[in-house]
This record gives sequence, C-alpha cells and structure tokens, in this order.
Amino acid sequence: MAYKRRFTPRRKFCRFCENKELPLDYKHPEILKDFITDRGKIIARRITGTCAKHQRVLTREIKKSRQMALLYYTATHSSEVKKRTI
Repeated sequence: MAYKRRFTPRRKFCRFCENKELPLDYKHPEILKDFITDRGKIIARRITGTCAKHQRVLTREIKKSRQMALLYYTATHSSEVKKRTI
C-alpha cells in the first residue's frame, strides 16, 4: 500500500533577524527590491516571512527610498517597463 506524502512548506524566517549585519535602510535599494512586486507593491510579511518588527521598518524604509527616487512607485515609473505607443 503506497502512502501519499503530504506537502510541508519550508519554514519561513526573518532575513533580518537571522543576519544582523544585513543593512535595512533606504540607501540600499538592491535589498529593498526583494520585498516589492514588479508592479511596485510592498509584499506582505506572511509571504516574505519577515517578522512584524522588521516589516514595519522595511515599509518605512521602502517609502523613504521612493521619496528619494531610489525606488519607483509604480510599474509605469520603472525603467524596465516600455511605454506602449499606439
């Protein structure tokens, strides 16, 4: 008799709690881009696995980085998205 194995998802962890040297500030957009969708939305902590404390800081720093024009607000502001000409 063959038993079916149940899918067990990998345990999520906070990247910033595990690595204390990882900078979490607006001056590092390459790190902040991991927590933003291609449309420019901030990804929820239940998906990324970030703890509540670091998710609050992360959101604040993403917004600061957008204000300083280091990150884009929406996909239309991104340089990767080509504008359609009709």
